[in-house]
Amino acid sequence: MAPDAGELVVFADDARLRQVLGNLMTNAITHTPGDASVRLRLRAESGSAVVEVADTGPGLTAEQAERVFERFYRADAARTRRAGGATGTGLGLAIVAALVAAHHGQVEVDSSPGEGATFRVRLPLAPESAEPIEES
Repeated sequence: MAPDAGELVVFADDARLRQVLGNLMTNAITHTPGDASVRLRLRAESGSAVVEVADTGPGLTAEQAERVFERFYRADAARTRRAGGATGTGLGLAIVAALVAAHHGQVEVDSSPGEGATFRVRLPLAPESAEPIEES
């Protein structure tokens, strides 16, 4: 988290946010060569909590970046680091997009071939005066 970010509070389902972060990190690790890096960043920006998963891997073409959140879409299978070249179902990032939308947020990707990729999730910050919702 950025040193000056302070406490960032959003109203959200904890398990679903863990799933979002898990899917983004798994995607980055799976599609990033072993000699590249993956970073997780958190900051506040314009009334939103912003989570970024950034890698220094091969990046995405414009077409791949445009389609990466579609169900069953898989970019080039040659980009995977999984044993035997096995790839996933193409649902991980579609699930991320659906869960983020359900939390009134947005997800986006910035990428260029050879420049890595940054997946960015924006979730509305809880109003400071709001009381936390108690779970039953």
